[in-house]
Amino acid sequence: MSVLGKSEMNLQQYKALWIVVTAVLALLVASPALQRVLVYPQTDFFTELSLLGPGHMAEDYPFNITQNENYTVYLGITNHLGSCAYYEVQVKFRNETESAPNSFNQTASTLPSLYNVLVFVADKESCELPVTFSFDYSLFNKNQVVFNSLTFNGASLSLAGLSTDWNSTMSVFYGNLVFELWIYNGATNTFQYNARFVDLKFNMTSN
Repeated sequence: MSVLGKSEMNLQQYKALWIVVTAVLALLVASPALQRVLVYPQTDFFTELSLLGPGHMAEDYPFNITQNENYTVYLGITNHLGSCAYYEVQVKFRNETESAPNSFNQTASTLPSLYNVLVFVADKESCELPVTFSFDYSLFNKNQVVFNSLTFNGASLSLAGLSTDWNSTMSVFYGNLVFELWIYNGATNTFQYNARFVDLKFNMTSN
């Protein structure tokens, strides 16, 4: 008889404990005041890479490119990694047959970088980088543009040997300026591709 009574008492104690725990959890979840002081684990760590036009807006990007005329756009980097990060933006230029970054495979273009932009960005901070560029090129036989150089933020970069043929389907002499985001890995002391890029597609006009 005493054993049965003890079992009933333990069952009642467990039931009361379960009710108390459930009530406390309900208060924690439902109370806005308590939610303000709760610290939830952060699971999304990433970097934003953006490209804005000359008016600091996502519009009016240069497309028809005149020889030796200056154009300005703005690169934006926002750090959500949880700590300060060291970034490298690799600048590449290609015609439509050369290697491009691949968003699906998250691989960078195999082309060499023409210019590297290095910047530190603190956690939860943004950095906007002005970019001014111009192209020196010439029209050859009316169906091919031959590139000489790219001037990027005042630096003259050789494009010797690069050309682009007339694309009758798109009606352009195609050019593609690519900005790839790389991030420094302290464990390997190297920059690694961050699987993010932005680009500008051009029609290289003849004058």
